[in-house]
Order: sequence, then C-alpha cells, then structure tokens
Amino acid sequence: MSFNGSTKIGFPGIGSYPYPFAELADERTRTWPLVESPWNAAVLLALYLLMVRYAPKWMARYKPMQLRGPLFCHNLAMTLLNAHICLELFTASRALNYSISCQPCRVSYSPHEMRIAAAFWWFYISKILEFADTGFFILRQKWSQLSFLHVYHHSTMFAMCWIVVKWIPTGSTFLPAMMNSFVHIIMYGYYALSVLGPRIQPYLWWKRYLTALQLVQFAIGLAWGSQAIIRRCEYHTWVSLTGVAYMLTFLYLFGCFYAQKYRVKHRKYKK
Repeated sequence: MSFNGSTKIGFPGIGSYPYPFAELADERTRTWPLVESPWNAAVLLALYLLMVRYAPKWMARYKPMQLRGPLFCHNLAMTLLNAHICLELFTASRALNYSISCQPCRVSYSPHEMRIAAAFWWFYISKILEFADTGFFILRQKWSQLSFLHVYHHSTMFAMCWIVVKWIPTGSTFLPAMMNSFVHIIMYGYYALSVLGPRIQPYLWWKRYLTALQLVQFAIGLAWGSQAIIRRCEYHTWVSLTGVAYMLTFLYLFGCFYAQKYRVKHRKYKK
C-alpha cells in the first residue's frame, strides 16, 4: 500500500492547527490518512471514551444482543489483518537486514522501507478497528469484560501508535509491532473460534495461555527497551524510555488480571 502527497483523510477543519514538534514528523507519513493532525487522533479517542462512558447506560435499557455473525466476521478480519501486518514487517525487515536489538529510523523511500511504514500504518488503523471490541462488549452486555484494563489497553495503544507512525514509522519500531500483531493473530483466531458455539468449546482449553502469552510479550518488550537504553542505541531515547514505562504498566495490570482470574479458579478446583 502506498499514499501520495495529496492523500488526506480526516476530520474537516481541524488539520491546520499547530501542535508541538510538527516539524520533526517523518516526511514519509506526514500526510497519510488519519496521521496528518493530532486532532484526528484526539477526536477518535474522545469518541471512544464517550462510547465507554455513555453507551452502557443506553444499552442497559435493552436486551443483550448475540451478534454471532458480525462478531465472527470482525474477529476473522482482525486475524487476517494482523497476519498481513506481521508478515510484511517480518519479510521487509529481513530484506533490509534490520537489527533486532537496535535499528535507527532513517528517512528512506526504498520499497522495503516503505513497506514497513505502510505496515505500521495498518497497525495503527488496526488499533482503531479494535475499538469495535468494546462496542461488542457493550451491545452484548458483557460488563465484566468492560474493565479498566480493557479501556486503558485500547485507548493508550491507539495513542501510542499514532505517535510512532507520525514520527518514527520505521527502524526498531518494527519489532514490538511485529510481536504484537503475532499475538493478535492467535487472540483474534481464538475469539473467532469461540463464537462458533458449544461444539468448539472443548477445543478452546488454551484460553488462559493467551494472557500468559501477552505477559511474555510485555516482558520481552521491557527487556528489549531496557537494552536499547543501556546500549545507548541510535534510536529515539524517549521512545525506549516511554516503552519501558508502558510495558511495566501492562505487566502489572495483566499480571493482576491473570492472578485474579486463574489462581482463584485453581483454588476453587482444589477445594
């Protein structure tokens, strides 16, 4: 996928306002759809948080919806999209002989560099599409799943991805994005299968390992960011510092979720 300089998709009338560090934005993705202005991202995030705040009160008046067909299609589409992102990041980074530990972000218009930038743009778009997960929880009245962890995860990942695709869409960014998209292939594949009904449930015994896989991902991300800081990698230091702090929040929140959900169940089985 490629965009030309005239491709501009966003909310009308808000793209012309100034914002900090605009002059440092990567020139390759500067005008790509929903990337050009921070106000596009701010409006989308505000709409998401408003949905979280008010939609449950509106939906509580009605019966829960099943939505098996739309839910299966959404999960299948997200599985395929993440597979595309993961494959593009893997093959393009291999073709460029990217370093796993430290890869500076260079402004290059080579085909493989642009493939990585485009894949990360799709990664950013996938975080917008993931807002639908919250919408499905609300429509199906799965209130226990509409947790702080869920909202924090979806809202902050979207904001982080906009920052990265705006300023550093290539370089070392490829590794955490590739890991995350790989994990999401498995996650959305599981979610798609779980919609198919009780006949498939006996084969979905590995649900608990999805959270364990996420914890492993965050631990690797923490170690990767730490080594980049220690080695003084020729990559934006603020990205590594932010990433390390961000991974710590995920390790804590997902760790608490895992311990609460699966250790409690284990104790009940022992009794």
